[in-house]
Formats: sequence, structure tokens, C-alpha cells
Amino acid sequence: MDIVLRLTVAVLVGWLAALIMHTDSDVSLSDFSVGVLGAGLAGGLLAPALNISATGEFGLTLWGPLWCCAAATILLAAPSTSHS
Repeated sequence: MDIVLRLTVAVLVGWLAALIMHTDSDVSLSDFSVGVLGAGLAGGLLAPALNISATGEFGLTLWGPLWCCAAATILLAAPSTSHS
């Protein structure tokens, strides 16, 4: 069940990060994929290394999805700053 919850959070947070980084309503599949990848990597690899738990006693914690959203947004912002 934990893997399903992590995948669901990664998809939702990746979509949210893609929406944050774009002012228009069009979110491309590649941006969505990078957002999901960033959220998945942050939630699956970096969060446990930093002792940030995505799930708590009563379900989701606040810090897990926020950490995933921040990492996905940073990953989406990185390529756009190199083109300028």
C-alpha cells in the first residue's frame, strides 16, 4: 500500500509542479514526466535519507508532499534557466 500511496503522491505533486512552472494552461507530457520523476526521486530516495516521512500514523504527513513538490519544481526550473 505504501508504494501505491507514493506513486499517487508523485503523480499529483508532479502535475502540481508542472502547473506551478507554467503560466498557460498547457502542460506538456515531458514537463509532467519530469515533475513526476522529480517527485518520485525526492519521495523515494532523498526523503528517507533526510528522515522526511511521506506517511505518518494517520496517513500522509505535510512535509512529505511539500518536499516532493519543492524537488519537482526545482527539477522543472533547472532546464528553463539554462536556456536563457
